[in-house]
Amino acid sequence: MNAPLAERMRPQTLDQYIGQQHLLASNASLRRALDAGVIPSMIFWGPPGVGKTTLAQLIAQHLGRPIHTLSAISSGVKDVREVIAKVQGGGMFSPKGSILFIDEIHRFSKAQQDSLLGAVEKGIITLIGATTENPSFEVISALLSRCQVYTLEHHSQKDLLSLLERAIKEDSILLRKQISLLETNALLRISGGDARKLLNVFEIIIGTFQTQVQIEITDEIVLQNAQQSLASYDKDGEQHYDIISAFIKSVRGSDPNAAVYWLARMVEGGEDPKFIARRLVILAAEDIGLANPNALLLANACFQAIENVGWPESRIILSECTLYLASSPKGNAAYMAINQAQQIVQKTGNLGVPLALRNAPSALMKELGYGDGYQYSHDHPGNFYNQEFLPSAITGTNFFHPGSAPKEQEIAQQIKKWWQDKYKF
Repeated sequence: MNAPLAERMRPQTLDQYIGQQHLLASNASLRRALDAGVIPSMIFWGPPGVGKTTLAQLIAQHLGRPIHTLSAISSGVKDVREVIAKVQGGGMFSPKGSILFIDEIHRFSKAQQDSLLGAVEKGIITLIGATTENPSFEVISALLSRCQVYTLEHHSQKDLLSLLERAIKEDSILLRKQISLLETNALLRISGGDARKLLNVFEIIIGTFQTQVQIEITDEIVLQNAQQSLASYDKDGEQHYDIISAFIKSVRGSDPNAAVYWLARMVEGGEDPKFIARRLVILAAEDIGLANPNALLLANACFQAIENVGWPESRIILSECTLYLASSPKGNAAYMAINQAQQIVQKTGNLGVPLALRNAPSALMKELGYGDGYQYSHDHPGNFYNQEFLPSAITGTNFFHPGSAPKEQEIAQQIKKWWQDKYKF
């Protein structure tokens, strides 16, 4: 049985590797390290289908080092220790600089990640971990501090088209057909920058023309024949971003039925529950915010609870939180406020802090007027005193715009009571 096209098209050398030129161009940091023959332990962080596993294998090949591969989904501490023992057991005959590649390292627990520390620190192994999740959240700090993090990016359209054309010209199975790429927009749109997804969908489409030798690929043909392949949630992450996007938009759009459906798709597809819970926390702040401040509390409680409860019961907790957020009043005032404030900072730079607001821990600072004129709010009726807290260059700028939700309107009334006509809503 033939291997999938994506597997058949794996590059055999670094020079055949497509994309990630910010890491692999002749003057890039990772390429310089590879050419020098000395590499640190590292974490590859990037979306599915950008070549993390392939790059790890090519690095081992380029350096002439043995590579041991584990998947965090199916491996544990025992497997890690067996690899380390195997490397150590070789003694003076053991190949120098053995590489341990761990796919989806974010799925390793703290204890499993701890088991790597000693071997990485002593240089027994060089670790290469691959993750689709932010290493700052998913990799323990002790291990992260011993690794260089490299971010891999989605492939550009140019990269993907180059890969498609190479497959048509070089793959032994595709060479049996006469394939013309008349239109590629649909293929590129479906791929979402994921090279593996692009090749998998392309192979499915070519497979529908079993008896035809001459095949012309158009957007219409792609859309007609790709639907079945797009219907399922891929456990390896090919539909990862499409499904989570639909989930987020359903919650934001206040449709609990659609939201719990997309949640079920992720649950059945084997999605990491912490990934879902983290998105719910972000949703609660970005799309509900001050319209219902309890939403963030519940979402954070959800995140903590699934860590304590485990699977499969965590799906119930995720469902409760999803339904609550989808049914909650919506408001994005907090999200828009920080966006606008950041834009002002980027535009105006580092404006000086008004003297009245500066701390004056020394006599010299007091002489220079630091703190002069500041009024301690609690010394005044209602614990409020009308004074200026913004730099003079942006005095009166309003970042907070309450929405129509009752809770946000309540906040708006309180602000108007304090500041009268200073801030216009």
